[in-house]
Amino acid sequence: MTVRERLFCRLNPVTGEQASEAPAQTVAEALAAADTAAAAFPAWAALGPNARRATLLKAADALAAKGDTFVATMMAETGTTEAWARFNVMLASSMLREAASLTTQVSGEVIPSDKAGCLAMAIREPAGVVLGIAPWNAPVILGVRALAASLACGNAVVFKASETCPRTHALIVEALEEGGLPSGLVSLVTNAPEDAAEIVGALIDHPAIRRINFTGSTKVGRIIAERAARNLKPVVLELGGKAPLVVLKDADLEEAVKAAIFGAFFNQGQICMSTERIILVPEIADEFVDRFSARASQLKAGDPRTGKTPLGAVVDRLTVEKVTALIEDARTKGATIHSAGAAEGVLMPAQVVDHVTPEMRLYAEESFGPVVAIIRADGEEDAIRLANDTEYGLSAAVFTRDIARGLNIAKRIKSGICHINGATVHDEAQMPFGGTKASGYGRFGGSPGIAEFTELRWITVETLPGHYPL
Repeated sequence: MTVRERLFCRLNPVTGEQASEAPAQTVAEALAAADTAAAAFPAWAALGPNARRATLLKAADALAAKGDTFVATMMAETGTTEAWARFNVMLASSMLREAASLTTQVSGEVIPSDKAGCLAMAIREPAGVVLGIAPWNAPVILGVRALAASLACGNAVVFKASETCPRTHALIVEALEEGGLPSGLVSLVTNAPEDAAEIVGALIDHPAIRRINFTGSTKVGRIIAERAARNLKPVVLELGGKAPLVVLKDADLEEAVKAAIFGAFFNQGQICMSTERIILVPEIADEFVDRFSARASQLKAGDPRTGKTPLGAVVDRLTVEKVTALIEDARTKGATIHSAGAAEGVLMPAQVVDHVTPEMRLYAEESFGPVVAIIRADGEEDAIRLANDTEYGLSAAVFTRDIARGLNIAKRIKSGICHINGATVHDEAQMPFGGTKASGYGRFGGSPGIAEFTELRWITVETLPGHYPL
């Protein structure tokens, strides 16, 4: 990326050609965007829930109608496949529709009071202006998620776009406004990469910002949480992951292999929920590895514009370098590598690393690329220990034909999400999405999102004459 005349350019990771150009906003311009959102907030907050619902439903339709444009833009900016881009648009539209349904669920309750004649109520009100910071890897899904529940609750949003896909994120705002959202209610901020830290810090400090949500790396999430804490502002964080998929001796191996292939390599492994660790008990380990590596060997990477390969590009050469370094470190320490081929530029086929041990970097480090570690457990108890032997805790999966056993193990795995006989990659608009430990805190999706983006207030009405000791 380069900066010129207060614009910055995103290059296509496959071709090196210019993919998009966006304003390289200054701190002052970012703060002005927060002021614009604050000015738009009162009118939106004052709207009735059905008016907000109608607008969000129209916005969902407008976003879906831009499907072809989103596909082309995502391919150019991030090197993704058409399948992933279309899934992004589908789920993001669903998120807006789910948010529309939440507008009438922003409710409260009457609480019995010990004081005679006192009507006590707990009510939820919009928090104000929300700062939403979205990443590049699922840009439409995570961009919309940074906005949808906040808008449903009556808030305004400052939307800080990713420097990797500024045009994709700008398209979201265009769709919302085409659907009828007032101009400025979602105020877009785009910036050059070198200005990101200063701009985000200034926005967190802005007095109009009352809530922050961030999806991205744990390293950056810690910085945002610390800055927000100094301002006493609540944050929702969805951060890194090292998702385990545990396969027990009574598992349906065909189903487990299918789910593991999808979870490890969909979108080239660049999903926070991606299966990073496959944990196998001894009874099925060799057979699983034979089946899995055979499937993985077919997962070639190619130019996503041609659509001739199951995998597209990774986002940049740094990803290839990191994944290659993780694989080589494991190889030198005794791991066995099953590869679908060598990387060519940012086109990296599937990579499987068997016999991974704790001494290897791949055991603990999030790869965020088309590689998966296979870890051999001593037995079921050891498999659970290995699943929990990570700083992260976002998604997990367990395969067994014994559902009671699966539920018991799911309860023992420390993660915000766990799927029994399903892939670690699974997202639905109405589900409470989020992690534990270094994967963050707070929840997106469904009614839990209402609590994250509203203020809960206690209000009383006295219906009888007062009696006071003074």
